[in-house]
Amino acid sequence: MRKTYITTMPDHIGAFLKASECFAGLGINNTRVSYNKAVDSHTLFIDADGEAEKLEKADALLSSIGYLPSSPNEDSIALLEFMLRDKPGSVTEVLRLIQRYKLNISYISSQENGTDYQAFKMGLFVERQERLQAFLAEAQKLCAVRVLDYNRSEKVYDNTIFYHSFVSGLMQRVGLPDELRDPLLVNTNLIMQMLDEKGLSPYKTFESISRFAELLVGCRGNAFSPRITRHKVTDNTEIILIEPPCGSNTAILQSAGQTLFIDSGYAIYREEMETLFRNLLPEYDKMEKQIYITHADVDHCGLLPLFDRILASEKTKLCLSLEYQGQNGYREQNPLHRPYVNICKALTFYRPPEPAKVVAMWDVPEEQKEPLVQAGFLDCGEMHFEVYQGQGGHLAGETVLIDYAHHVVFSGDIYINLHGQTREQAEYNQYAPVLMTSVDTDPALCALERKAILQRLGEGKWQIFGAHGMKKEYTLQLG
Repeated sequence: MRKTYITTMPDHIGAFLKASECFAGLGINNTRVSYNKAVDSHTLFIDADGEAEKLEKADALLSSIGYLPSSPNEDSIALLEFMLRDKPGSVTEVLRLIQRYKLNISYISSQENGTDYQAFKMGLFVERQERLQAFLAEAQKLCAVRVLDYNRSEKVYDNTIFYHSFVSGLMQRVGLPDELRDPLLVNTNLIMQMLDEKGLSPYKTFESISRFAELLVGCRGNAFSPRITRHKVTDNTEIILIEPPCGSNTAILQSAGQTLFIDSGYAIYREEMETLFRNLLPEYDKMEKQIYITHADVDHCGLLPLFDRILASEKTKLCLSLEYQGQNGYREQNPLHRPYVNICKALTFYRPPEPAKVVAMWDVPEEQKEPLVQAGFLDCGEMHFEVYQGQGGHLAGETVLIDYAHHVVFSGDIYINLHGQTREQAEYNQYAPVLMTSVDTDPALCALERKAILQRLGEGKWQIFGAHGMKKEYTLQLG
């Protein structure tokens, strides 16, 4: 059995040794350790592998020596700005007040700016909120004081219990339940450690996670403004393309009285998307809702619980079933992708659909090694699609739809229109490649799959609907 411990230890010599002796004495193996004093001088992450009974004993031992606090103190860090007169000794009274309240200074920054005042910033460690409030009340008598938003600051001002403060900020902005705190702490640390070993500054990692969360939340409610376009195929067939600022596109194919949704975006936009569906489809609440998904990534599958019937490949059905059972899906099985995907699922309120709703329509034999292999067919009204399954360059189970009569392609994430993205989409899409190291499981294989799609198209003008960005118009002339 493996367990991740988020320990809070004193910053002095021998602290890690004490924790290590605790595990060694119980015969528990440490499989991963992560500590960076420049990031957080107190938080140490330890992955331990051992029998359940021994891990329970380790819990008790670590708690008894104070390494496993019962609950994190969200109010332990405060960044304050004091507006002091620019004259000798102006900060002395503030420092005396800080000493009287027994507050620990972990950061100081001040520089004259050509005015009569200096903005004097201090990071203070505060164990009790009421003490901070009392201190602020007295400090206001000395000068103007304001509390700065630590989590949104451009610099990291305090490395005391940084992880707890950072994650608390994420949770407050998104409105996440407290049970997601530890998973967010662990996965944030995993990304930091992975990218730190690749030479990326830890603070760049935290900034990327924070900005990613802000983009997700900033597009909710009235700010949800996807680009919506209509594309005529025949007199009886139309494709409505919905491009949200964050997450995958959703296409609605309406043909000869039938409706098929293609991919579904993030769960965090469920209310906004359902309102949009009702505006676009007056019969939405009465219709049987059917959706086809190109692959089982979290940004494509967020709304699947809304649908009555989910069409997918055999591998995609298996991936969704694993997630439903609480196991790792294909992305999480990749150590480089797992932390980002777990954070993404938490921030977007992802829930996998019931397996009974998922219909496995296609599969290809394992011995088929071509980048793109025909797996079957899919019909909707006038549209007759050949279904091709990739070898997992982007993600195992990925499929592509090609209608040769009407020259229409749905290519998922194998082929997307990078130059057809909105400014918001382009900004959102820059973070996954950083935090996952690559959005593809096998970039070289995905490149071959992308090439194979174009090679399978015949002469003429094609409409290619990728899962991100605007439709791509592609013309092929032979001879």
